Amino acid sequence: MTRYSAAHWGVYEVSPGDRDAAPRLAPLGSDPDPNPIGLDQLEEGMARLRVLRPAIRKGWLEKRTREGRGEEAFVEVPWDEALDIVAAEIARVRRDHGNEAIFGGSYGWASAGRFHHAQSQLHRFYNMLGGYVRSVDSYSLGAGRVLMPHIAASMDESNASHTSWDVLEAHCELFVSFGGVPLKNTRVSSSGAGRHRARDGLRRLREAGARIVNIGPVGDNLGDGDAEEWIAVRPNTDAAMMLALAWVVLHDPLFDRSFLDSHTVGFDRFRAYLTGEADGTPKTPAWAAAITGVPAGRIAALGQDLLRHRTMLNCAWALQRAAHGEQPFWALVTLAAMVGQIGLPGGGYGLGYGAMNVMGSAHPRLPGPVFPQGTNGVSAFIPCARIADMLLHPGERFTYNGGVHRYPDIRLVHWAGGNPFHHHQDLNRLRQAWARPETIIVQEPYWTPVARQADIVLPATISLERDDIGFATREGFFVAMRQAVPPQGEARDDHAIFAALAGRLGVEAAFTEGLDMMGWLRRIYAESAGKIAATGINLPDFDHFWEEGIIDLSAHDRPHVMHADFRRDPLVHPLATPSGKIEIYSEKIAGFGLDDCPGHAVWREPFEWLGHEMAARYPLHLLSDQPERRLHSQLDASAYSRAGKVAGREPVYLNPADAASRGIADGDVVELFNDRGRCLAGTILSDAIMPGVARLATGAWFDPGPELERHGNPNVLTLDRGASGLSQGCVAQTCLIEARRFEGAPPRVAIFDLPQVLPRNVSP
Repeated sequence: MTRYSAAHWGVYEVSPGDRDAAPRLAPLGSDPDPNPIGLDQLEEGMARLRVLRPAIRKGWLEKRTREGRGEEAFVEVPWDEALDIVAAEIARVRRDHGNEAIFGGSYGWASAGRFHHAQSQLHRFYNMLGGYVRSVDSYSLGAGRVLMPHIAASMDESNASHTSWDVLEAHCELFVSFGGVPLKNTRVSSSGAGRHRARDGLRRLREAGARIVNIGPVGDNLGDGDAEEWIAVRPNTDAAMMLALAWVVLHDPLFDRSFLDSHTVGFDRFRAYLTGEADGTPKTPAWAAAITGVPAGRIAALGQDLLRHRTMLNCAWALQRAAHGEQPFWALVTLAAMVGQIGLPGGGYGLGYGAMNVMGSAHPRLPGPVFPQGTNGVSAFIPCARIADMLLHPGERFTYNGGVHRYPDIRLVHWAGGNPFHHHQDLNRLRQAWARPETIIVQEPYWTPVARQADIVLPATISLERDDIGFATREGFFVAMRQAVPPQGEARDDHAIFAALAGRLGVEAAFTEGLDMMGWLRRIYAESAGKIAATGINLPDFDHFWEEGIIDLSAHDRPHVMHADFRRDPLVHPLATPSGKIEIYSEKIAGFGLDDCPGHAVWREPFEWLGHEMAARYPLHLLSDQPERRLHSQLDASAYSRAGKVAGREPVYLNPADAASRGIADGDVVELFNDRGRCLAGTILSDAIMPGVARLATGAWFDPGPELERHGNPNVLTLDRGASGLSQGCVAQTCLIEARRFEGAPPRVAIFDLPQVLPRNVSP
């Protein structure tokens, strides 16, 4: 019988290998567009980088010193000794400084399995001990997650509610996407992609006759060339263009404000800003042309088309990963409300067609298995992208979502699943901050950059080495993730690690509740099945599910239109906003008194952009998008990821004119630099990148050398600053750089070499 496994990249069929060979992974047979990334999970390039035994940095083991973090050799120790040391250190910090001195980082996608989800395991463990300092929101959606509940719906609600592709195919006539619909992003879903749908969805939309317009600095990020038009716009200026489109709609003879009057609040406050009555500057196409670089006539022509077609307006998540990142989302929702088609089939808005596979799904939205985390007894938190600020400036005040808070004084960082040396901006600054805590504990399967920057590394299993349940919202599958291979080396499940620590710290009974791993799987499956039964869908019992290996829920698919019920009757089906309606003007946000995020959508000049005086020194705007051959930094050492490198480094895409003016040729190793840092990358020339823009994907394992980063990690260059006083979201897409050809022999990329790991009692 076929066995299965789930990963963020998709569902896989697992079959035995020949003789002593590893099992073979194949895509799910019914997947119309399988993702090749996850096929490398057992590949040799990854296996050789496994953490095989518990390891402690030599200086910390001998002297408990922070000096040498990220540079010294590690010493392997037995599990019992490692667990005793970790438990004693947790107890010391709690005794001397309190639980508020512990940061439970664990930011990242980690396992797709619902039980062995590293973040959930870590958070439950510390909650049993009284709590920990947590992070909120995400690097992907920091600004959007804070803004959207105020004006329309939470991002979780939005992500799970996008109008399905079949409805778009039948009804949408004009699909306008700011930031494209990059297929590489749609290859994944958090907790496990099912059948990949975006490629076929876009193709069918185009074949049905819809006009597809791609607006942004990159022209090759909308399907397989499905866009009929590419409107090249300067990075970070999309909000200005949306405002100009709104100005055109407002002055269109077909403009009808009946939807605004019945389903929104605050339009007249915004209208005064849009027309210039409030500030003396009408937001006309000519005004926007000077900011965006898009001719005024083209803006006006597109604006006139919005009311004459069934129009879907889409905005990529990347647009809110920028200075004032709230504004593109707010402006898009405002524009869609003015067009008046929100809640109609094929019309309205989307915030992330192209962000994950789940967007556009027709699968039912069902409650999945959840490993309970308990209650956190510590109130202190940070927006996740402010970790360096927290470590560097304990006690300093910060604003967030209308409140004023203080950064705690962190003495111990415990990280399980995730890689801050991928996610975070200005990695040179993060390294300075990372040197401040007294102890850093990392649970990791591989010698990733964050493991190499730790004091104590505990080897964790990968998904294929343990039993679990795969399930993702609106992905249509329950997957019995049965163990396919034994753990490599002495790796242990995160749950087993935390249970052992809990036993040493006196909370084992509370943490495990007397259940072993299989007991927990049965419990969380049964709880999920009970909730799903209330929707009229009955799942088989656990034993049947575990034997069959997969539950396909596609028979329950139904066409879906976002905000359809709200449009039909906003009184019976109100939104979860203060007014119950779409808030074009938010009294609550206005009441926060933030200069950088007022009560309605506005244009605010970014901290650095191509219209800034800084562009005279750094005339290229760097875009750091998601990679094509991995998810974030996962599996970067695999053969598939490394096959996409140029000269062994992450590729940077440049417009041929920009390259020629700098003497750079296709395939050259180039140095990218600004005042924050320097890195090397391999060049690919492309007409799909507008002049003045460079594109370097995130996720190359951070490889710092004596003078520069050698592998092509863009976060050496990016800006570590909050998007606004509202969200404090990351601003990775707000970044100016310069590029030059690297002369001489480039330094060797060393990050895929194993670190120095010593047996006990052996000197380096």
